[in-house]
Amino acid sequence: MAQTPVLVVHGGAWAIPDDMVEAHLHGVRHALTEGWRLLERGATALEAIEAAIVTMEDDETFDAGKGSFLTRDGRVQLDALMMDGATLRAGGVGCVEHIRNPIRAARLVLEQSPHVYFVAEGAERFVEGLGMEPCRNEDLIIPREVARLKDAQAKAAAGQPDLTFAGSDFGHDTVGAVALDMHGNLAAGTSTGGTLNKAPGRVGDSSLIGCGCYADNQSAAVSCTGWGEPIMKLVLAKRAADRVCEGRPPEGASNEAISYLKTRLNGHGGIIVLDPQGRIGIAHNTPRMAWAWKTISKESAGTNC
Repeated sequence: MAQTPVLVVHGGAWAIPDDMVEAHLHGVRHALTEGWRLLERGATALEAIEAAIVTMEDDETFDAGKGSFLTRDGRVQLDALMMDGATLRAGGVGCVEHIRNPIRAARLVLEQSPHVYFVAEGAERFVEGLGMEPCRNEDLIIPREVARLKDAQAKAAAGQPDLTFAGSDFGHDTVGAVALDMHGNLAAGTSTGGTLNKAPGRVGDSSLIGCGCYADNQSAAVSCTGWGEPIMKLVLAKRAADRVCEGRPPEGASNEAISYLKTRLNGHGGIIVLDPQGRIGIAHNTPRMAWAWKTISKESAGTNC
């Protein structure tokens, strides 16, 4: 019997300013539309995840793909992961500089390699060998982020404290999606440009299996966003999936994960969780988080939950 499909997307958890709320809502709704267009026609969860995340990578509103935060030396370095809940196969790329849509690269790793993870030039050579056209790093940089980096570095030079990880007011526009397809299979994906003024070579939680992304048909599909270092230390996505496997509904599992992130390491962020029955959990401990979800009969989007 065919399963009723479900798609959930997020576009980052932080104190999204009032004048940026509509752009975030438009972005996650657009991603939802593109992913759902495939899912309702019988496409796989992986295909829907890729379509939804590519849409957000191409949207300069988010910290993914073009328009991402810049590293300390003024470059874009991108990370992404995709995971198939039916097989536990996963594909990830880290610190890539010449790939316009790293989630597409992650899917190539998942489907075309016996390995799980490629980084930097090795990742770029792998996907180029499969026909993916490289881009210039300059093509991923936009004036807004150049100005933002200059401002951050000027404040640092003046002796002002680095507020990158000081609280939820700092932008974390990592994007992600989880899906359940008509075949009853789950998938998850996450894509990010990391944090502003990060040291070159830094990898966050988004592309690390079990940290910022996880999917297993026996538990749940999960995608996280927020301050990456605490999320990594707690392997937060896997923790949430395990709670679902133990019998907790996704809503409870998502709330427990974010509560644990705060109480254990004073971390901030957000999470989306989807189980094999199509139940959804969305939680965050930041002022706002951009999200949207859709089933055959219902659809919703917002920045609070």
